[in-house]
Amino acid sequence: MSNTGYALAGFVSWALLLLVVMETIRTYLVVTGKVAANAFTPDNSGLSPFMQRLARAHANCIEGLPIFGGLLAIAIMVSRTDVTDPLAFWFLGARIVQSIIHLASNSPIAVSLRFTAFAVQMAIGIYWSWKLMV
Repeated sequence: MSNTGYALAGFVSWALLLLVVMETIRTYLVVTGKVAANAFTPDNSGLSPFMQRLARAHANCIEGLPIFGGLLAIAIMVSRTDVTDPLAFWFLGARIVQSIIHLASNSPIAVSLRFTAFAVQMAIGIYWSWKLMV
């Protein structure tokens, strides 16, 4: 498999891991009687700040998947992984760093660092988009 394929699989797997962590914690909260099974909201409001950040980190992955995952998938489908392969792991690393920072803190410095990781992904995505169309 190409770097592009690994990065796409890694992106999807990372989003899945965040979902599994969130649902494991939610299951614990239900089983221990701390939260009713029907009391969860998509943004985890009413739960701990970590759970709220976890929901947003997962949502960020899902929001980015059609854009960035789409570019990776297009490169695979049109046999142009030569465009995406060199930066594929940089993209995946920036995505994971963004999520980890999101999980760790919502402080001003953390938000700035998180945005920097996202800006790296946007720059890579713009480059890929341009190169795939020319």
